[in-house]
Amino acid sequence: MPANIAFPMYDIHPPATDALAQALQRHFPGLHFQRPTELLSHWRDDTVLLSQTCGYPLVTRLPNVQVVGQFHYTAPGCVAGNYRSKLLARQEDKGQTLNDFRGRVAACNAPDSQSGYRALLNGVNHDAAFFHSIVWTHSHRLSLRALQTHTADIAAIDCVSLALFERYDPQLLSGLTVIGETALTPGLPLITSEKTSAETLAALRVALSQIAVQKDVAEPLLIDGFSPASRRDYDVLLTASSSA
Repeated sequence: MPANIAFPMYDIHPPATDALAQALQRHFPGLHFQRPTELLSHWRDDTVLLSQTCGYPLVTRLPNVQVVGQFHYTAPGCVAGNYRSKLLARQEDKGQTLNDFRGRVAACNAPDSQSGYRALLNGVNHDAAFFHSIVWTHSHRLSLRALQTHTADIAAIDCVSLALFERYDPQLLSGLTVIGETALTPGLPLITSEKTSAETLAALRVALSQIAVQKDVAEPLLIDGFSPASRRDYDVLLTASSSA
């Protein structure tokens, strides 16, 4: 059985992520919890029993992994297993809308990020000339810093990350404001290796359902539920890109 686990996407308050990993280890003794630095190779690793990825890499770059399901989050903007991004700008731009940022600079974490780039691109109908330029920051945290330092003017930050920043790192939001939001899309998928058996996949789903309502573990991460999911639930991300 694959024996490595990681929760790299919302590791904003490490003690809370540690507690989540320990809860899963109680269901599957002997698991090794890791904090990978190179995510694509980690997600493709056959030794991964459980990790969390982004929806767009799932449908474009991870053809062999199995989808376990989605956590549900209490962050404003989430609906069951779905989430959206919030559009952030500096306070001086409060009251403006996305259309007002034509010709300005966007901060985006990565080209294959659903929440930080694809959702923003969908919002401007995939108009490559809409923004003057894009600053690639490699993380939502650094996208917020780019706004604060006037390196960029607007960024799309997924609503779970935003709520966790508000709780654990509020200085990241100093001087910034929400000026809009993107459409709902399926939340971040929990995945497992193609080597994981059907029996182990079923046991994972049972364990995650129980952990997701274990308040001392779930609440610090804004988790309040879990639902099984499949690749078909993420086909909409490809449809949105191809139809724009």
